[in-house]
Amino acid sequence: MGQRFDTYDRFPEGFREYLSTYGWHFSKKMCEWAISRMKKENTSTGKKEDVEPYTKEKLEEMLTGANVKLKNCEGYDHVYIAAMVKADFFKSSIPDEQHLLLYLKDYFNDIDGYDGKAFTRFVADCSARGIPILWSDLM
Repeated sequence: MGQRFDTYDRFPEGFREYLSTYGWHFSKKMCEWAISRMKKENTSTGKKEDVEPYTKEKLEEMLTGANVKLKNCEGYDHVYIAAMVKADFFKSSIPDEQHLLLYLKDYFNDIDGYDGKAFTRFVADCSARGIPILWSDLM
C-alpha cells in the first residue's frame, strides 16, 4: 500500500497549515474552488456547463428529511461529493435527488471507507491531472 502525501517531509506551500486546520476534509473555500472546476455536459446541446451545487444547509435539510445519516463526513465533504454526483451521474445512473442522497449514504458509510476519503481522492486527482492547489489561498 502506498503512503499518503502527508507522510513526506516536503510539502507544497500552505499544505501543512491546511491539514492542521481542516484535516483531510474540505473547507468551505476549498469546496467552492473544487466545485468551480467541475463541468457537466448538457446532453441536448453537447456543451459543458457549470454545476449548480447544493448549499451545505440545503443538502443537510435534504439528508435530514430523507432520514439519511452520514459517517466519515466532516466539513464540506458531502457538498463536494453531491456536486460531483450532479456533474457526473445525475439524470443518468443517478436518476433523481432521492438516489443522490442514497449515493451519499453509500459513499460515506462504506465499511471499507475511511475518514477523509473524499478529500484524499480529490487531492490525488489534482496531483494526477497536474492541477496545482494554492493551499494558502484556500484556507
